[in-house]
Amino acid sequence: MLDLEALVTEARNPSTLDLDEMSTLEIAEAMNEEDARAVQAVREVLPQVAQAVEWAAKALGAGARLIYMGAGTSGRLGVLDAAECPPTFGVSPKMVVGLIAGGSQAFITAVEGAEDSTSLGKEELISIGLTSHDVVVGLTASGRTPYVLYGLRYARSCGCKTVAIACNRGSEVGREADLAIEPVPGPEVLTGSTRLKAGTTQKLILNMISTAAMVRIGKVYKNLMVDVQQTNEKLTVRAQNIVMEATGCSRSAAVAALTEATGHVKTAVVMLLGKMDAASARVALDQAGGMVRRAISGS
Repeated sequence: MLDLEALVTEARNPSTLDLDEMSTLEIAEAMNEEDARAVQAVREVLPQVAQAVEWAAKALGAGARLIYMGAGTSGRLGVLDAAECPPTFGVSPKMVVGLIAGGSQAFITAVEGAEDSTSLGKEELISIGLTSHDVVVGLTASGRTPYVLYGLRYARSCGCKTVAIACNRGSEVGREADLAIEPVPGPEVLTGSTRLKAGTTQKLILNMISTAAMVRIGKVYKNLMVDVQQTNEKLTVRAQNIVMEATGCSRSAAVAALTEATGHVKTAVVMLLGKMDAASARVALDQAGGMVRRAISGS
């Protein structure tokens, strides 16, 4: 029998023992107060998060991948973060990959038993052609999910950099990985419901890893999403706004530059700031490794 009682994520929260007798406002206040602990828990593991970012940026910059794998809520959070990278940063969907125990259908409907498989994680990594250049991040609130544990074990045997994110210290997955990130936000408001604080904690860390890694590989200029994809009307206007913010130009000038740059925001920005045409801007960006500041300065 699993010794779940020893896990902080399974412990009862003394502040919410009377949850079922609280008023609606009291429940909301209790949850809000506990959510603050998620932010503090992440603050305590920032050096480890920074290390994961460095590994991810190095891999992505070299054309390799950042791969998340998890089950249940943890798996869904990984899939979500991966899915949001292409529209935000203009990268291929193959650059950041989210694997969830039970496959894509498990994102919506739980696939019973998938997380307990000792072979499924390895099989899925093999199926996507895992290489030693990739970085694999295992997500599990409890820190003991077999799907993640054995997946990380296989990834490490392939020579990958491996990261474990768990919400219990000294976790099994943490011992299996090259780097353990173990924030502990404490017992949940609703005992054992790790979609709450544990899920929030993991989401915060994934936000940091993917966003900071993309900053490191040149997908951001100042704090602007200069590789955003114009896939709908809102994003088309956002692209114009980004060009205007970055260069101080008028909307009509932004639209003209984006048209000449075939919609590529980063090229339009370099055109206007560097006073060059689209072809020259593309060359400058290529020579600068996609970094807007370097493309403008020529260094």
